[in-house]
Amino acid sequence: MDNLRISLVQGATRWRDPAGNRDYYGDLIGPLHGTTDVVILPETFTSGFSNDAIDEAETMDGPTVQWMREQAASLGAAVTGSVQLRADAGVFNRMLWATPDGDLQSYDKRHLFRYAREHERYSAGRDRLTVEWKGWRICPLVCYDLRFPVFARNRYDVERESALDYDLQIYVANWPAARAFAWKTLLRARAIENLCYVAGLNRVGRDGNGIDYAGDSAVIDFLGHAVSESTGEEVVTTTTLLAHELAAHRGRFPAMLDGDAFDLR
Repeated sequence: MDNLRISLVQGATRWRDPAGNRDYYGDLIGPLHGTTDVVILPETFTSGFSNDAIDEAETMDGPTVQWMREQAASLGAAVTGSVQLRADAGVFNRMLWATPDGDLQSYDKRHLFRYAREHERYSAGRDRLTVEWKGWRICPLVCYDLRFPVFARNRYDVERESALDYDLQIYVANWPAARAFAWKTLLRARAIENLCYVAGLNRVGRDGNGIDYAGDSAVIDFLGHAVSESTGEEVVTTTTLLAHELAAHRGRFPAMLDGDAFDLR
């Protein structure tokens, strides 16, 4: 497993303006061509976190999915972020994972934010996703999922002596500034307990509901230390994750061998 370069795109998402947001984020990520392996966009990056945007939800055949495929091919990198997408079972807050070869995988947000009535409008996902990219196993999750460590647990089968489920967790978010301390703390907790890197990408600015976002996007290592952190401004940061340091830590401190065996149902 080689080192992995990841780019966090901390932007000020336009309110319910999919075409404008595709142009906006396209301009931000364009200079990343050939310089990164993974490009991370915020939660609901085409609309902002709006329950009313459900009426404008696209399908998997719509322009945003095609745009993500095009960006991945152009940049030579995986591109990920979440969008409201309509399927037979309802509208999902769906995190897409597009790669340069045209492959597309997705994860539907499992934990819907009851406090903002997300659960009344959107359908919840069921299954966790792990993708493999550049030799890394990556678990993409969305915002409120950060508060539910059991679903996110990095499991190890002691009897089979299998590898951990993943090496990197990614959280994309619209996490309000009022709860920034929880965001920062929980990112570190997930990294420490799961013996992995964690990338948390949050938006900035004020949305159409008058809610402010401070960004505080960060890459956290397996010890809970910030490898990179961003303040409340539009910024694109690229961080290199060190494969040998991750492997060395797991070798020195194999806490996964003492973990509890369980299945997610």
